[in-house]
Amino acid sequence: MRLLIQLRKMSAANVPLSALRLKYMEKKQAFLEENIRVKEPITLFKEWMNQALQTEEIIEPNAASLATVGSDGCPSNRFVLLKDISDEGFTFFTNYGSRKAQNIASNPNVAMTLYWCPLRRSIRIEGVAEKIPQEDSLKYFHERPRASQIGALASEQSSRIPSRKHLDEIEKKIKQELGDDKAVPLPNWGGYLIRPKLIEFWQGQTDRLHDRIVFRKYSGVEKEIDNVLVHPAENGWVYERLAP
Repeated sequence: MRLLIQLRKMSAANVPLSALRLKYMEKKQAFLEENIRVKEPITLFKEWMNQALQTEEIIEPNAASLATVGSDGCPSNRFVLLKDISDEGFTFFTNYGSRKAQNIASNPNVAMTLYWCPLRRSIRIEGVAEKIPQEDSLKYFHERPRASQIGALASEQSSRIPSRKHLDEIEKKIKQELGDDKAVPLPNWGGYLIRPKLIEFWQGQTDRLHDRIVFRKYSGVEKEIDNVLVHPAENGWVYERLAP
């Protein structure tokens, strides 16, 4: 919170963006390979996420920037909420008619980034997105607040609409039709699982010699292991350190 106040004061004083300098970690707090308890990125991701969940200044620790590429080759980026972490990968939910879903249909290669400023940490994920089973989407859909379920049903995400009033009228009609008891039907909506091929853990250093440790997993990657630059990790992963 003090950091936010400080940044706001600096903005109010018309400090140029080029002059903004946030203090990161010191060398004694470096993110070192020997401090990784389990050399496996999903386990490490969960450990970092747990720290983010326990950090009060981080309001939405599961907010993640999702990048996709359309059939025209142009990238698109937006924020989603990460809703599950498993050994298989990372799950988020969206309307299957949205721009992100259309992009994934034509090119399933995606990237996702999370940034936790108070911890001076970021995690970057690259992988392939695929739809999760419909029964899993339905289960999660009905775990959401009823208002969120109705909102998802009312909105054909990324489609053009004439006004905010148009949405409100659709929502009102759905509420009248369903009443207080009828289950909200599943719209064209559901989850995607990102199966990761690369997961990078970044920790900022004040001298800008930031720590970057990358885990990679795909066919043939084990042939790159030389125990100097590329090291074996668990469950078929390898890891390496990158210069900042």
